[in-house]
Amino acid sequence: MTKSAESILLLDGATGTELDRRGADVPLPLWSAKALLDDPDAVEQVHIDYLNAGADVITTNTFRTHHRSLAKAGLGDRAEELTRLAVDIARSARDKVKPDALIFGSIAPLEDCYHPEFAPSLEECRAEHSRMIGYLLEAGVDYILFETLNTRHEALAAAEEARRLASGRWILSLCMKAEGPPGVLLNGPPMIDILPSLQEAFAVGVNCMDALHMSDHVKLLRGLLPEKVRIAAYGNIGYSDDEGVWHDRGKISAEQYADAVEDWLDAGATIVGGCCGTTPETIRLVAQRLGKTVAG
Repeated sequence: MTKSAESILLLDGATGTELDRRGADVPLPLWSAKALLDDPDAVEQVHIDYLNAGADVITTNTFRTHHRSLAKAGLGDRAEELTRLAVDIARSARDKVKPDALIFGSIAPLEDCYHPEFAPSLEECRAEHSRMIGYLLEAGVDYILFETLNTRHEALAAAEEARRLASGRWILSLCMKAEGPPGVLLNGPPMIDILPSLQEAFAVGVNCMDALHMSDHVKLLRGLLPEKVRIAAYGNIGYSDDEGVWHDRGKISAEQYADAVEDWLDAGATIVGGCCGTTPETIRLVAQRLGKTVAG
């Protein structure tokens, strides 16, 4: 790893699994969004802890504030309100701890992260992602972050709306198959099919995968995209069961995770951080490896 600390953007880690670890109630379909209703102070503290651990970026707790997920809990009419609240909480944490940190507005797949067969139609994806982009930009995020997109048509819809509305201020991160050749989306098509639509992104990445099986995907992205497009990588520690419950059993250590981050950097990533199962201590160790400033 030869990149300087200044050239690497360090994301925060998991929000939903971290809230769960701290005792918050995070049932599906709301998942981490329920904490916005029950305990917004806990959400802010998670953001603060990641900033103190050395993160350069706060990711808003908006992974499940789009209308589709909220509607399953009878709260569809509160999508804009809760999205704005999540951004306000992130901005408050940023202003208290690290005023120059960036705020990334998270947008999830419209259905299940690990079941691409549930993805809505192309037109539904366009309309619903457009709405979320608008909410997040109006609330004041610095960048739009599409996370864990697992189908070709939803990724294309997200990119189309981001190009139209966010003008280079967007990142698109994909969820790939862990087995087989690198660069294959969960629903089967090769990632290369969508790369022409991602040339105007600030960054393209891979996330929501076993942290130890991501380097080849990162290397492929770096080799296929122009140098101006940054490559992002942030992986999982643990696994999700069929009920959507996260388990730490068999998880890798923070030291192993930090080793994996170094592999991603060597493969071409310049934006790294943590996905499900990672904690502020995970990010703290990564920050120390990178030579970034850590509080305490």
